[in-house]
Amino acid sequence: MVIIGAGCSVTRGLKDNQVIVRKVTIKGIDKEFSEAAINYVDKEQQPNNWLNLQFYYLFSNKGKRKIGEAPALLDSNLVEFSRLQIQKYLVNKGYLKAKVADSIVVKKSKAQLYFTATQGPLFKIRNSKDSIYDAKVRQLYRDTRKQYSHVNTGSRYDTDSLAYDRDQFYQVMKRNGYYDFYRQYISYTPDSSYKKSVVDLVMIIDNPADKKEHPIYTINNTLITIARSNGRMTGKADTIQVDSQFRFVDYSGRFKPRTVIDYTFQKKGEIYNLDKQTLTTARLSELNVFRNVPNPTYEKLPDSTNRLNSKIDIVPLKQMTDRLEAEFLFNQGRFGYNLGNTFTNRNIFKQAAILQVKLNWSILFDNGNSSVNQGIQNQDFRAGVNLIYPRLLLPFRFPNLAKFGIPHTTFSTNFQLFYQKGLVERRSFINSITYDFFETARKQHSVTPLSIEFSSGTIDPIAKAELLKQNRFSYVYLIGRTTFTTSSQYTFQYNAQELNSYKNFIYFRGGVEIGGNILSLLSNAANTPRDSLGQRTVFGYAFTQYVKTEIDYRWYRSLGGEKQFIFRFNPGIGIPYGNSRQLVFEKNFYTGGANDIRAWLPRTLGPGQFNRESYGVSGGADTARARLKYLDQFGEIKIVANAEYRFKLADNFFGTKLKGAFFVDAGNVWRLHKQVENPNGEFRFNNLWNSTAIGIGTGLRFDLAFFIFRLDAAFKFKDPQFNGSDQWVFIKHFNEVFRNGSFKESYLRNNKTGVDTNGKIVGDGYSFMQLNFGIGLPF
Repeated sequence: MVIIGAGCSVTRGLKDNQVIVRKVTIKGIDKEFSEAAINYVDKEQQPNNWLNLQFYYLFSNKGKRKIGEAPALLDSNLVEFSRLQIQKYLVNKGYLKAKVADSIVVKKSKAQLYFTATQGPLFKIRNSKDSIYDAKVRQLYRDTRKQYSHVNTGSRYDTDSLAYDRDQFYQVMKRNGYYDFYRQYISYTPDSSYKKSVVDLVMIIDNPADKKEHPIYTINNTLITIARSNGRMTGKADTIQVDSQFRFVDYSGRFKPRTVIDYTFQKKGEIYNLDKQTLTTARLSELNVFRNVPNPTYEKLPDSTNRLNSKIDIVPLKQMTDRLEAEFLFNQGRFGYNLGNTFTNRNIFKQAAILQVKLNWSILFDNGNSSVNQGIQNQDFRAGVNLIYPRLLLPFRFPNLAKFGIPHTTFSTNFQLFYQKGLVERRSFINSITYDFFETARKQHSVTPLSIEFSSGTIDPIAKAELLKQNRFSYVYLIGRTTFTTSSQYTFQYNAQELNSYKNFIYFRGGVEIGGNILSLLSNAANTPRDSLGQRTVFGYAFTQYVKTEIDYRWYRSLGGEKQFIFRFNPGIGIPYGNSRQLVFEKNFYTGGANDIRAWLPRTLGPGQFNRESYGVSGGADTARARLKYLDQFGEIKIVANAEYRFKLADNFFGTKLKGAFFVDAGNVWRLHKQVENPNGEFRFNNLWNSTAIGIGTGLRFDLAFFIFRLDAAFKFKDPQFNGSDQWVFIKHFNEVFRNGSFKESYLRNNKTGVDTNGKIVGDGYSFMQLNFGIGLPF
C-alpha cells in the first residue's frame, strides 16, 4: 500500500479525451434527504474509491480481469440522467415543484459535478379517505391501517410512503386468505392544489373483474415430493398417504414423512396465509438437509369451494460432507497451528438428525529456548461426537416452538487430551444432553439439564518433585487430580440473527453453570467416604462443586455503508464451594489469543500483575518457569473489553471484498483470592486499572461471502506485569518494538528458563507484536 500511495495518480490510466469524475456536490436539498440524493446519481458517475481504482490500474489488465473498480468516466448523458433522477426523487418526497440544475467543472482530466436543487414548497396531505367496494376488505383495511400506515392527514405527500402502505396492506390480505389478491388492485388518486401546497388523497381498492367481492381461500390437500440429490424424480419412490391432507412421495428413499410434515404450517381447513407459507420454506431450509426448498405452489380446485391444493417440491443435499479448518499463529520463536476436521451425516434415521464427528488438534512449538521446551511445547487433542435432532425429545408433550427457529436436542460425547511437555498430561470425558429453542426470533435459550464429566491428570514425576520442593502444592493439586462431577447449564442469547448485518443493535449472550450439587446430595445421603484432603468421594473419586457464569455483551453501531463500530464487554467468574477448594482446571479462565486480547498469545497474560520473574533466577526456578509455561496464567475471574472499527477497503481484491479494522483490547484474568503461586494476581477493585492489560492493532479481512480470512497485527500497549510508568511499554520502549535493546535483554535475563551449551541465556523473550491468522471475525 505504501508503494501504491507513493506514486499512483487517479488519471494515469486515462486516454487523452477521457475525464474521470472525482467529486459530486449536491446543493439546495434538506439534510433529511441530502444523503439519500447522492444515490440517485448514476453509479458510473459516482467517484471511485481511491484504493479500488488503484487495484484496477495495477491488476485488471485494462479490464480483462475483474479486480478493483474501473474509473468513473465523465458522460454528459449520464449526468443529465442523474439530474432528472434527483429531481424525480424530490418530487416523490413531496416537493412537487422541485427543479434541479447541473454543471460540470473539468480541471486536469478530473471532473467535479454540481447539482443545484430549487425545492419549492413542501406539499402535505389535507384529506385522506378510502374507496373500497368489498365490505369485508374495507373493514379489514380500517381495522389494520393504524398498525402500519405512513399516510395521514397533515403528513408529507410522499410516493414512497404510498408504496409502503400499499405493500403492507397487500401483506395483510395475503395473511387473511386472499390468495388471488394483487397489488394492482390498490391505487391512489391525488388531487393537488398548487396554490395551497396541499394534496387530497383517495385510496382505491378495486374488486376482481365480474366479481362482487374478493374470494377467501382455504387449504385442502398437500403433496410433498422429494427428488434425488441430483434433482431428478426418476425410479421407484416411497409413496405414503400420511393422513387426509398429506401425501408423501420420496424418490431419494432417505426421509420419513414427519421430517417435512412437522415443519409444514399450512393445515387443511385453515385459510391461506402467506406468512405460514414463508415459515414453511424457512424452516425446511434451516433443517440443513435440503439443497432447494422453493415456496409451496398452489392450485385452485375446479369448483366453487375456493380451496387450494398445495405442492412442495424439495431437492436434498448430499447426505455426507467433510470440512477441514486451520489456524496459524506465530510470535518470535513460538508458533503453532490448530487443525480441525468435521464429518457430517445430515440425515441419520431418516429424520434429518445430524451426526457430527469432530476432531481438533492444536500444537505449539518453541524455538528450543531450553531443554524442557525444545520442539513441541504443548498439544491439545479433542474428539467429539454430536447427534442433533431437529426437535425437542422430551418425555412429555411440549408446544411446537418452530415458529421462530428450529429447536434442537443434542446428545454429545467429547474426549480431550491435553499434554504439556515435561509437566502434565490431562484427560477429560464429557457427556451431555442439551435443548436449544427460540422464544422469539431474537431470543434463544439453551438448557443442558445434565452434563457428566470425568477428568484426570498425570504429572511428570520430576516436575512434581520440583513443584513440591518449591511449596507449589496448589499447582500439583490443580493439574494432577482426578475429579468426577455432574453439572447443569443454561444460556440465553439475544439478537444472534443480526451479527452479520450493518444495523444498530445490541447482542447479548449470558450463561450460568452449576456443578456437583446432585453428587453432593447423594454422597451426603449415602455418607460416602472422604479422601485424604477431606473431600467426599463418589465411586472412589472426589467430586467438584462450583458455579460459573460468563456474559458476552456487544454494542454494534453502523457508521454508513460498510463502516461499523463494535464495543464488546466479556466478564466471567467461577466460584468453587462445598466439596471443592479450587475450580477444575478446565473451568478456569485465561486470556489472549486471536479472539480475545490479541496482543498476547493464549494463556500468556495475567493473572493480575503476576510476573513470571517472581519464580527467581535459580536453576530450580528456571526449570519451574519452563515447565509451567502456559499453565500458570489463569484465573477464576475474567474481564475483557474490545472496541473495533471496521471499514471497507476494496470491493474486488483478487475475487474478495477487502476490509480493514482498527481495534483496542483491554482486560485480564485474576485469581479469586490471594495465592502464593501468583503474587499480585488476586482481584482487587483498588488495583483494577493497574492490573489491566491494553493492546492495540489493525487487521485485514478477506471476505469471500461464505467465509472470511482474517489477519491481525496487535501490539502490547500497557502490560500489567510491570509497575507504574513501566507498564506503558509501547510508549516507553517504542524504539524496541521492531528491534532488540536493553529492555528486551533485561526481560530475557529475568525470565530465563536456562542456559544453552554455549552459555547463552535462553527463555521467554519479550515480543511487542502478535500476528494472528484465522477464519471468521473475532466477535
